[in-house]
Amino acid sequence: MLELGIKSNETTLRDLGIADGIAYWNLNSDQLISITLKKGQGQLDLNGALAIDTGEFTGRSPKDKFIVKDELTENTVWWNNFNIPFAPEKFDQLYIKMIRYFEGKEMFVRDAFACADWRYRINIRIINEYAWSNLFAYNMFLRPTAQELSSFTADWLILNAPGFKANPQEDGTRQHNFSIIDFKRRIVLIGGSGYTGEIKKSIFSVLNYVLPEKKNVLPMHCSANIGEQDDTAIFFGLSGTGKTTLSADPNRKLIGDDEHGWTPDNMIFNFEGGCYAKTIDLSQEKEPDIFNAIRKGALLENVCFKENSNEVNFSDCSKTENTRVSYPLEFINHIAVPSIGTNPKNIFFLTCDAFGILPPISKLTPSQAAFHFISGYTAKVAGTETDVTEPTMTFSTCFGAPFMPLHPTRYATMLSKKIKQGNVNVWLVNTGWTGGPYGTGKRISLKYTRALINAALNGSLNNVEYKTHELFGFNMPVTCPEVPDQILNPRNTWEDKDEYDAKAYYLANAFMNNFEKYAGYADEEILKGAPPIRVTA
Repeated sequence: MLELGIKSNETTLRDLGIADGIAYWNLNSDQLISITLKKGQGQLDLNGALAIDTGEFTGRSPKDKFIVKDELTENTVWWNNFNIPFAPEKFDQLYIKMIRYFEGKEMFVRDAFACADWRYRINIRIINEYAWSNLFAYNMFLRPTAQELSSFTADWLILNAPGFKANPQEDGTRQHNFSIIDFKRRIVLIGGSGYTGEIKKSIFSVLNYVLPEKKNVLPMHCSANIGEQDDTAIFFGLSGTGKTTLSADPNRKLIGDDEHGWTPDNMIFNFEGGCYAKTIDLSQEKEPDIFNAIRKGALLENVCFKENSNEVNFSDCSKTENTRVSYPLEFINHIAVPSIGTNPKNIFFLTCDAFGILPPISKLTPSQAAFHFISGYTAKVAGTETDVTEPTMTFSTCFGAPFMPLHPTRYATMLSKKIKQGNVNVWLVNTGWTGGPYGTGKRISLKYTRALINAALNGSLNNVEYKTHELFGFNMPVTCPEVPDQILNPRNTWEDKDEYDAKAYYLANAFMNNFEKYAGYADEEILKGAPPIRVTA
């Protein structure tokens, strides 16, 4: 076994059973890019970023995500259609097969950290089949110094082999691709898929289990930034709600754009060392931070180029709508160093309501915050715009259901307590439609949404008059600087008020129907946050 690069003298892949092959340890981004280009697995774009194709899978496969069910997880994991149980003996069998798959091959090993707060840091070792997958790990996780690498010991191991395909009948998987977490052995197996997001989200799932269970830390699928007064703001939101856009503020420093922890002593810390951003329809005007980060060292996934050039055509979705770029956090201007914030003062739940029912901003009580956190509501427009007649509701628990191994009420109760203890303001922000549903109304102006968030952050909404929404019960400001009063109450923007009321009841009923599966586990505090009026279908 030939092992090259920077590593601990006490560590060898022979310990895992890989006796033959070439292992490249902790190569830098230039080295990994060079190897990828030499193997013909990628090309450089106009600005020097490496563009690759992930192959068959261009996104996560939630139905192929498993957790080993054993004495540790049997009564702690919330088993469902995205926390799918996997037999320990089948895991052992698959692990041996993957080790044998790596035997005699070139492989790329990355030692890295997760969690910017050293008190909760975990050490991760990733073994990748491809150099570009290792570049993704380099970009996305926290990078140890050479001195730290020389004595590095791993808490968790990830084996990542896109070329290895499982045999479902023999191995217990659903199909040939899989992502399996063994919390007892602290090993993750990822095979049959080149989509790099599986690597990132596997560790997020690990932390979502370990931190609440062992450390009393609330893990969150959110972005976060911090102002000049050391006031941290947290932005929850599903894809398309504006989480990345609205947390990028030239007057505030970015802590991170996707995954964070909230500590018992009221600190917010980033899990990651990089960003993984969507690039579909990207432009310098719309997303200058992301656009300017696409340069040497960045990894583009599944993008298309303009004809006869190496200029990316960001509007081309012929490979996938889920085109992506990963890059180190320091590629962004205005970042917090280290990626830690103090004194959280404001939380924003972002939703793109295509029904035009929810206000552009409303203030939530701790109970309402817990309820809406469990709900994780947004609405997506299904299919193409010309073919769609009705929007599609989406409820994703805790704004990240596929990555939450524990029961949602566990996270919601922790959030509610922290909001009360820290006297944190919680805002529900609708970045979707007003004046009617999709097809009739119009999208709320980004200029107004930014003004509303700025007003919440600078305290302008602290002393204004509020009106209670009759159905949902949350408080809507009557006035806000730089925003027309008319749009602050969504009912005012509809020509047909009766139609608004009917749609509002329809949406509230959908919330309650979604909540039914959690109600039996929820405490009184969460139950108080539901819409106060009893609704019927």
